[in-house]
Amino acid sequence: MFKKKKVLAFIMIGILALIAIGCSSQQPVTTGEEENPISGEASGQLVVYSNRNEKFVQPLLDKFSEDTGIEVLVLHGANPLQIVEEKNNVRADIFISNDLGALGYLDGEGLLQGSNPTGIETIPTDFRADDNAYFAISARARGFIYNKDMMTEEEMPKSIEDLFDPKWREVENGFAITRGGNSGMIGHVSALRYEWGDGKTAEWISAIRENAAGIYEGHGDIRRAVGAGEHSFGLVNNYYFHQQLLEPENNNVGFIYLDQEEDQMGVVANAAGVGLVKGGPNEANAIAFLEWLLLPENQVAFVGESLELLINSQYGAVYPPEVEPYIVDFSDLKAQDMPIKELGNYFEDTKALIESSGLDLDLK
Repeated sequence: MFKKKKVLAFIMIGILALIAIGCSSQQPVTTGEEENPISGEASGQLVVYSNRNEKFVQPLLDKFSEDTGIEVLVLHGANPLQIVEEKNNVRADIFISNDLGALGYLDGEGLLQGSNPTGIETIPTDFRADDNAYFAISARARGFIYNKDMMTEEEMPKSIEDLFDPKWREVENGFAITRGGNSGMIGHVSALRYEWGDGKTAEWISAIRENAAGIYEGHGDIRRAVGAGEHSFGLVNNYYFHQQLLEPENNNVGFIYLDQEEDQMGVVANAAGVGLVKGGPNEANAIAFLEWLLLPENQVAFVGESLELLINSQYGAVYPPEVEPYIVDFSDLKAQDMPIKELGNYFEDTKALIESSGLDLDLK
């Protein structure tokens, strides 16, 4: 009897040993997701809402997926107000904006959340929220693109206040502006409200509505119209001038950076950037995206085909040879004395002021 028990014990020990060996040789149980080399979290998905031009954003997101294995689901053409509407059912992890004012507005509404991603110290404090809930990567400045066959640089207006003067109606084919709801126009008017107050700004809006010969959906429409001679000049962001220089025809254009004289306010600037949506479904991957974006090579990739100006110009964005001679370092411009992140405080009320002053938000 004792011998049978002893044999049975040895058999049981052997079985347990085989089980232990088998378990040690197996791979850890996984969900089938790859390791994220940046965050160390399971790859999964990232949901991005973007109101930046799709052709500028999609290559960047494709690169992120290739580098990390994270699948990106993107909604192009998103309005920042969608984040407001979905605050009780958050779907987005990241909001990419063509306007820092929109990001500041969302942050002020408590819809973005702070973080401390690796590399954030590369972004100057004027270009990010105090808690890093949003930050900018590329900058642009406002100015006039003009057709050199129709006007000389000396004949061009040099200040945004010049548009008060009805004499600019008389230039050949007049000048062009965008609709009031364009993000660039909203940012510009917000900056003027900061500088002038609402009264003078409302008068300026009424004046440009009355004096402009053409009101367009976007800046791309303006640059093409000016290049083709349909207007003498138009109010745009500087990178649209860079884009027009690449046109095979109609590229005899110049650009005026506004209000650069000593007694003038300085050029109105804005920036494109990203915000971390509060309560997003994939927070770890959202942080991974921010850290990836802050790498120098990806800050350069963010500029991409838009031909904007890098905030960190030392990272060396490469521009086409037709454009390179006209690139101005952002730090060399005389800019309006206003932190760009201040734009968010004016975002919501600015639309109302634009409409009440007679400039439609949309084309009708």
